[in-house]
Amino acid sequence: MKTHLGPAIRLTLVMLVLLAVIYPLVVAGIARLAPGGGKGETVTVNGKVVGYTLIGQKFTEDRYFNGRPSAVDYNAAGSAGSNKGPSNPDYLKSVQERIDTFLVHNPGVNKADIPAELVTASGSGLDPDLSPAGAKIQVARVAKVRGLSVERLNQLVDQHTEGPLLGVFGPAKVNVLALNVALDQVK
Repeated sequence: MKTHLGPAIRLTLVMLVLLAVIYPLVVAGIARLAPGGGKGETVTVNGKVVGYTLIGQKFTEDRYFNGRPSAVDYNAAGSAGSNKGPSNPDYLKSVQERIDTFLVHNPGVNKADIPAELVTASGSGLDPDLSPAGAKIQVARVAKVRGLSVERLNQLVDQHTEGPLLGVFGPAKVNVLALNVALDQVK
């Protein structure tokens, strides 16, 4: 027993130092090299932080593009999905309510044309991006409320559309916060 106890204690201490001290310091050091220094990329307007590029925010006013719904009401401390399956009656009721609300605020849009991302919450509940189609289906509403041309808003959406990573990986996307910040700067 003594022949096994000494090496086990030494191995435990080595692993404790390695995994509880050295590894976290290496990860923190690498994070400092990332945009935002490991604290996330903030979006500032007139010197004031208005949000983070990787965390979705709630935009409910008709003058803004709405983001993807959140199962956790955009609470970054409690990131989670609803865990309700597509046949769950409560889930189906929530989706139908979101569809009805969307149609009220976006007259002239057909139910079949609404991108699923606008009425279903993401797995994290904090998705900051929409597809270009998810943004463009809202252009008519935002243009009408702001008194801007549809063409100008389509250009703005196009300017804020990021293509797939390396042109291949993932879908094209539009960061809703960045789009809305740019929208406030349009004269």
